[in-house]
Amino acid sequence: MSSVSAAEFDGGPVEATGPFGLPIDAGLAADARTALAGVEALLLDAVRSEDPLLTQASKHLVEAGGKRFRAMLVVLAAQFGDKTAPGVVPAAVVVELTHLATLYHDDVMDEAPVRRGQESANARWTNTVAILTGDYLFARASDLLADLGPEAVRIQARAFARLVRGQIQETVGPAADADPLKHYLQVVADKTGSLIAVSGQFGALLAGAPPHVVDTITSACEKIGVAFQLSDDILDITSDAEQSGKTPGTDLREGIRTLPMHLVLAGAGSGPDDARLRELLDTDLTDDALHAEALALLRAHPAMDQARADLRRWAEDARAELMTLPDIPARAAFTGLCDYVVTRTG
Repeated sequence: MSSVSAAEFDGGPVEATGPFGLPIDAGLAADARTALAGVEALLLDAVRSEDPLLTQASKHLVEAGGKRFRAMLVVLAAQFGDKTAPGVVPAAVVVELTHLATLYHDDVMDEAPVRRGQESANARWTNTVAILTGDYLFARASDLLADLGPEAVRIQARAFARLVRGQIQETVGPAADADPLKHYLQVVADKTGSLIAVSGQFGALLAGAPPHVVDTITSACEKIGVAFQLSDDILDITSDAEQSGKTPGTDLREGIRTLPMHLVLAGAGSGPDDARLRELLDTDLTDDALHAEALALLRAHPAMDQARADLRRWAEDARAELMTLPDIPARAAFTGLCDYVVTRTG
């Protein structure tokens, strides 16, 4: 289960379309460009070190690109307060540094050879260099946090604890008496939803938005984060390589059980090949023929419709919370994101 990364917005007078074809308010677009330019400059400055290798390794993923999704959420949430508040850009850099650090560690744990179309740090250097680089990025994030006040430090520390807890829970799996689907959703909330929630929380909090606005954005962003991961679960099964840019059924091949698989095993829907599919899901699917059979059966199973319904519910719950916020272009951007996370799965 990989972490999600995507974003854009909807609503208001349109200046241009975002990278996902969603319209963007002209004034909001200008604000976002300005803020994100500042984020990029500070991000590059933050990963520099007196040690050449550490600088090179730290810049490796920064320069590989990425949507800066979490940074964008900080910027959007800041629109509900003083969008030019001095803590907004550093907070966006903090969440990006934290996210990048987890990617270095994830690649070591997954033995991944590629990240963002580039050779992974662990493959290019060593596991040790990749782990220490991730640690360095966490340290740089903490350094920036120190200037944002004790509440920001506390929020980040608690989110980091959730990230670690989610990774451990995913690694060891559910207890014998636990509900595997409930366990999986908690892992998704901790590993993916927590930092996305903090992104919205930081933006609103450091911009001085009212407490009820901060709480609403935090809660809605966590739901959006979970929804993005669930949509990735579905796309991993339904999309072709040309559409998604990765091999279909990667989670199946790696033995990672995601939402649709948990629903099959929990008995969601029924089909003529249920027994065979359940048997395959408990099998090593590195064999190409078995993998192709399992992928075809899973694509045709009623559990896929249930997975889409679950995804819609998460997105709709987030949207309902967001609609209680003041009616400004940033609210339309957030609700457009809720729409996008559903429509991207077809």
